[in-house]
Amino acid sequence: MRIPMVDLHAQYLEIKEEIDNAIGEVIQKSAFVQGPFVEKFEASFADFVGTKHCIGVGNGTDALFIALKALGVGPGDEVITAVNTFVATPEAISLAGARPVFCDVDPETMTIDPDLIEERMTERTRAIVPVHLFGRVAAMDRILAEARNRGLKVVEDAAQAHGARLGDRAAGAFGDASTHSFYPGKNLGAYGDAGAILTSDDDVAVWARKFANHGRSTKFGHEFSGLNSRLDGIQAAVLSVKLVYLERWCDLRREHARSYSRLLQGIEGVVCPELPEDGEHVFHLYVIRAQRRDALRDHLASSGIATGIHYPKTMADLTAYRDQWDADRDFPVATRLRREILSLPLYPEMTAEQIERVVAEIREFYF
Repeated sequence: MRIPMVDLHAQYLEIKEEIDNAIGEVIQKSAFVQGPFVEKFEASFADFVGTKHCIGVGNGTDALFIALKALGVGPGDEVITAVNTFVATPEAISLAGARPVFCDVDPETMTIDPDLIEERMTERTRAIVPVHLFGRVAAMDRILAEARNRGLKVVEDAAQAHGARLGDRAAGAFGDASTHSFYPGKNLGAYGDAGAILTSDDDVAVWARKFANHGRSTKFGHEFSGLNSRLDGIQAAVLSVKLVYLERWCDLRREHARSYSRLLQGIEGVVCPELPEDGEHVFHLYVIRAQRRDALRDHLASSGIATGIHYPKTMADLTAYRDQWDADRDFPVATRLRREILSLPLYPEMTAEQIERVVAEIREFYF
């Protein structure tokens, strides 16, 4: 029995009739780009997160780029972000014309360490982009305090945290704006590329919507040069169906994570992710820290169990950015973590038997 990292087909089968009907309705009405299905999802997702506006766009990378531009980030600016993210985060900063400035992370949460943000600030710092990694909200209270003291903008990269909370607020409702990827494997995933920008700032919302639609608010009323990044009707319809199930799916992810953590207790060489008391981790990924990580991964693969490494390189290790940093010196925590982290299979449709089998193979490897 093979165990994949994620099983999107199993999810589809669970909601097949609703998905098929939703897609069929879009086709029947020929509402392929923008239109009522996009408007319905935008309103529902803004309400779910707790913001005033949601602007659907083509993908999560575009969402980051557009949000930064909407907040005035541009050439000559610097933007602080975590060093252990996906390349889309610094890529969007670079596309806006700014310089990504990386910050090391907390070893327990693996999100940006708020104690280190101030030392990365210069007179050119314009914004902070905290990343809610693996489904856990970053330390937003402290990050917002640092930003407000310096007059900086905050854009949450919430691509991996749909449904996560810190206190009584949802991921995506803290900053001046937040950005979301609905790549198929995300907790709330489309059937292709899709993304969104959320904000409660009216001016940011208006500008972002225009910029994502060729700089216009009417068909031929182009006010400035923009780009083409619009959420399409089929993806919006799929997301509207899935949004209804998101909280239940997040509950199942947490339940599976608790099962993993309970069953993995007592294995020397394995450190399980922290279960926060001040919020709700939604476990986009269940990431352990493992001694002899690569050998363990090979062992699991030989038993038909898929795993992942998110991420095998820090941003400071990539060719695109490494000439500006010394990863070992500048980011000792993230550099150590990238050699230890291993993502185990986790998705709402997993069974107890599958989780037990994964853990049994890990125990066999260490014992």
